[in-house]
Amino acid sequence: MVRKPYRPGQHGQRRTNVTEYGKQLQEKQKVQIYFGLNTRQMQNLFANPSPEKIRQMLEHRLDQVLLALGFAKSSRIARQMVSHGHIHVNGRKVTIASFSVHVGDVISIRPESKSSKLFEELGERLKKHEPPMWLKLDAEKLSGRCTALSTAHPGTFPFDITIVGQFFAR
Repeated sequence: MVRKPYRPGQHGQRRTNVTEYGKQLQEKQKVQIYFGLNTRQMQNLFANPSPEKIRQMLEHRLDQVLLALGFAKSSRIARQMVSHGHIHVNGRKVTIASFSVHVGDVISIRPESKSSKLFEELGERLKKHEPPMWLKLDAEKLSGRCTALSTAHPGTFPFDITIVGQFFAR
């Protein structure tokens, strides 16, 4: 038997071209899934017209900074770390994954949480991890510092921010 790359029956080989609106909607949904945003958060984010500023805002979210520092293996795990109260920013517990990290902020793991199963092999993983240039990692103290604004390039994310901006500009 040959497995065909389409559904069986008379409707299986139907090909439709995706409209411009469809492409914009797909890119918007990619952003929503990648960052775990809802529609209201997306509207607020894309109220700013500059794609570079939007990239910086997305990269400086606390869950994305944890991922870039190597504290989390995925963005979902990073969101869980934050929402469960395992993360301190400048010595204060933060439970909002969309918290914006600014230059000079110190991100660390709460001392009570270091013995958690979530952080068992973190020390070994951090020794091999190289964070981006705008973040400084201290693997011994399990902390990191934001030293500059991120310089996100257009190919950094698996979606095109300009297309999403066109969707919200309608």
